[in-house]
Amino acid sequence: MRPTKQISKTIDEYLASVNAHHRDAIQKIREAIHAVAPNGEECISYGIPAFRLNGRSLVFFGAWANHCALYPGSSATLKKFRNELRNFQTSKGTLRFSPDKPLRARFVKKLVQARIAEIRG
Repeated sequence: MRPTKQISKTIDEYLASVNAHHRDAIQKIREAIHAVAPNGEECISYGIPAFRLNGRSLVFFGAWANHCALYPGSSATLKKFRNELRNFQTSKGTLRFSPDKPLRARFVKKLVQARIAEIRG
């Protein structure tokens, strides 16, 4: 999917390196994050797209060979939505989804709002 060893410097570069099917799904994630955190700073962190808010990691997301993923930056945030995530594969800090069954923007916004609240403490 992405060339090995080539690390993107921007989210746009990252998106250009993934197939169109995955690109559409993660572009929608990006747009939902912007809607909730318009002052969020886009960056690449750990080789994948991420947003920072007030200098702190907010959320990460990416495209892999067989799935896409959203990393809310906190397992506590995922736990809050455990019932809504029944139909998705999750682990401690990862939410995996298929581009064929993408996350709804409304849900991504709720997750990001919860993460913002967690950061603000």
